[in-house]
Amino acid sequence: QVQLVESGGGLVQAGGSLRLSCAASGRTFSSYAMGWFRQAPGKERDFVAAIRWIGGSTYYADSVKGRFTISRDNAKNTLYLQMNSLKPEDTAVYYCATSLRARTSITTGSSYDYWGQGTQVTVSS
Repeated sequence: QVQLVESGGGLVQAGGSLRLSCAASGRTFSSYAMGWFRQAPGKERDFVAAIRWIGGSTYYADSVKGRFTISRDNAKNTLYLQMNSLKPEDTAVYYCATSLRARTSITTGSSYDYWGQGTQVTVSS
């Protein structure tokens, strides 16, 4: 079992920044990859960013490239998402997730085994 707890969400004006954190506990030594997804009201959950735990390869949705940065602290078992130049369309509940098995793709929700409870990010115009 893996437990994931997100934090760092909040209300920010357009153009501002937030840093989300995702603290992992449990079978974290088995993590293959971790990712961030988001879901806006009335919309499907979308991929935001992901990172492979070994090697550190990163992947981003086109909508956040150049503005968001995913990173990890292995010693703290914590995943981060630095979000800069935020836009109103970034408003959503942000979820972190972890995959315990090697996957060809880590940009789809079906590749992940455990999810956090989510943290709300609201960007005002």
